[in-house]
Amino acid sequence: MITQLDLHLFKCFEILRLPIAPLTLLSGSNASGKSSVLQALALLHQTIREHEWSRRLMLNGETVRLGTVSDVVDKVNGRRTFEVGIKDGDNDYLWTFKGDRSEMSMMVDRVIVNGEQNGQHDVLRFLLSYKIGVTPPKLAYRLQGLTYITAERVGPREVYVLEDHQSASVVGPTGGNAVSVLHWSRDEKVIKELALPEVPNTCLRQVEERMRLFFPGCALIVQQVPQANAVTLGLRTSSDTDFHRPVHEGFGLTQILPIVIALLTASKEDIILIENPEVHLHPAGQALMGQFLADAARSGVQVIIETHSDHVLNGIRRSVKLERLKPEQVAIHFFKPRASDEAQVLSPLLDINGNIDVWPEGFFDQFDKDMNFFAGWGM
Repeated sequence: MITQLDLHLFKCFEILRLPIAPLTLLSGSNASGKSSVLQALALLHQTIREHEWSRRLMLNGETVRLGTVSDVVDKVNGRRTFEVGIKDGDNDYLWTFKGDRSEMSMMVDRVIVNGEQNGQHDVLRFLLSYKIGVTPPKLAYRLQGLTYITAERVGPREVYVLEDHQSASVVGPTGGNAVSVLHWSRDEKVIKELALPEVPNTCLRQVEERMRLFFPGCALIVQQVPQANAVTLGLRTSSDTDFHRPVHEGFGLTQILPIVIALLTASKEDIILIENPEVHLHPAGQALMGQFLADAARSGVQVIIETHSDHVLNGIRRSVKLERLKPEQVAIHFFKPRASDEAQVLSPLLDINGNIDVWPEGFFDQFDKDMNFFAGWGM
């Protein structure tokens, strides 16, 4: 698994060395760099998936659209280049990208693997030097199959486009392919450690049962439209009613469904990036989401989330206390706006009881501040 992500001159970071765990939680104020961490990995994924043999990093594609070189290079200290480094198991990878500030892609300037520089003019595959007969490293395929789910997910739809499973094997950044993925994967098995024992271990039944934990009574049905590349999704939240179109069953169901499908169709060591998994969930559901993410990490899926929810955090802490996840399997990072005299990222630690060692100013402390105000302590 990825154990560290390094960024140099990327967006708001001059230098960032970020430990990554099986479950990594990114928190902090708005515009402090949390999304930039996810976007750095998404850029590698986008290029590897859409342009397997490219010598350029594609800044705009189906996964992310970040604009031009001037939009992604650190505006304070950078000019035309940035670097992305990944430590994956015992292997270290470092890419340097460069380009003119008005360009919408960047040349791969150099690739260093375990301290050895790939030839500057080598043919690249998966952004790594290609050698006939040599199998690419596992990281290349894991980045290629990465799932990135943004905070702006599609709402209820009358019908959903049915894509070929090869071209749409993941739910997509807005979750637009989620129902299509569920249709094709309906009879496949879920990772054993992540499967709920109450129902058969098929993807469709496991997704339905997992959704019931968030939305009691939830049931779903996926049907292909005859003679059309489309599927419909029927939902209900009570056995006393018929299935309804998604628009009649609440916005929250369609916002959570892509996350559930993404995690339950994942394989061990897959990488899942999720922005704001708590969107449209009530507090109890947010805590449950934290526990679900912890279960996914325990099963072998690598999960990196950006969240503003203390309930998600507490769900993860509860999983640690219940020994469903070890403290060292969780990394928590608190991002602060860049200041010359302060660290941009602080990383509190969990103990075996789910306790956090330090609570930096602004780290999920707004409830306490508000309560102190009403008690007269903050007057």
